[in-house]
Amino acid sequence: MRALTWHGKHDVRVETVDDPEIVNDRDAIIKVTSTAICGSDLHLYDGVIPAVQSGDILGHEFMGEVVETGSASTLTKGQRVVVPFTIACGGCFHCEIQQYSCCENSNPAEKQDMSAALYGHPMAGLFGYSHLTGGYSGGQAEYVRVPFSDVGPIVVPDSLTDDQVLFLSDILPTGWMGAQNAEIQPDDTVAVWGCGPVGLFAIQSAIAMGAARVIAIDHYPHRLALARGLGAHTVNFRESNLQEALMEMSGGIGLDAVIDAVGMEAHGFAIDNMLDVAKQTVGIGADRAHALRQAILAVRPGGRVSVPGVYGGMVDKFPLGALMEKGLQLRTGQTHVQRYTHDLLKKIENGEIDTTFLISHRLPLEDAAEGYKNFSSKQNEWTKVILKPGMERTAA
Repeated sequence: MRALTWHGKHDVRVETVDDPEIVNDRDAIIKVTSTAICGSDLHLYDGVIPAVQSGDILGHEFMGEVVETGSASTLTKGQRVVVPFTIACGGCFHCEIQQYSCCENSNPAEKQDMSAALYGHPMAGLFGYSHLTGGYSGGQAEYVRVPFSDVGPIVVPDSLTDDQVLFLSDILPTGWMGAQNAEIQPDDTVAVWGCGPVGLFAIQSAIAMGAARVIAIDHYPHRLALARGLGAHTVNFRESNLQEALMEMSGGIGLDAVIDAVGMEAHGFAIDNMLDVAKQTVGIGADRAHALRQAILAVRPGGRVSVPGVYGGMVDKFPLGALMEKGLQLRTGQTHVQRYTHDLLKKIENGEIDTTFLISHRLPLEDAAEGYKNFSSKQNEWTKVILKPGMERTAA
């Protein structure tokens, strides 16, 4: 089959690789019909995620048709399914309390020591991300093996298009959980750092949860326009004194809740971020946490800090004093996707949530490398890229 493989920083290639096979009786094989490039994939593309090996198949946002099942799978051939990027066994302590991204069994035992050494406990398995998360082949491919297929995949009706439901795999529930972790109240003023895909869905979710005012922060004009289209107020951080603007927009009180949807590769020319960029470039393992620092300083005393943005290493100059002295709540984590998919699918079916506004480009899988390059370098115009296996390439 054809698949997008990683070979180093800014080096991804579509190659012919072995087809996946059933390994365990709970497996299923999915023929991929749509897969997306995620902002988190750019961390791999930029070489800042450890334990990625040459030849690894990338991609954790995908859906498709069931073509083969193990004897214990609950899926049947021909079903259309969206697959959560988090791999969960369904039976461990964490799965039983719906903390699916903390699953104890989905990361193979022989790989758990790597993430345990970094984080104190092993990470759960994730598709197409790193050998820290199990080394599972991802979904930017023609076919993919789905472990624990009786737990994760959600069957979607034929009345809904791939575009409408694909983002149930990751960014829609991630944005929703980001807003939920912010404990949105009806009179809240909430700010979201980053108007990428997760940030836009966090904005949409916060508004749906009843926030009185949502402020979107970015510097890309088109992304800010998309945020305004959802009903958010916007601030271009390159054209404003952000702290002053947020204090003014919150009536001098500060924000009730803040959501960092940026993560480890923040933009900006502030001295702290420039130092983080330099350290990250030479491999010291320092995440660029400028957005998180800003968010903690901008939220009011007693406020809530939600972090759906991905961090993977160490952070320097973390404002721990502000976090403690202001009495803030901090909630974060990989998304417990399986907890949210059924309810969000109903909202899509009922027309309460639209996911298609985000899509800017659809490309054949064969053009995946071009998609990565442009999604990375043209973030104003390339807001979300969908890859379609089997789609014909257009003439140059």
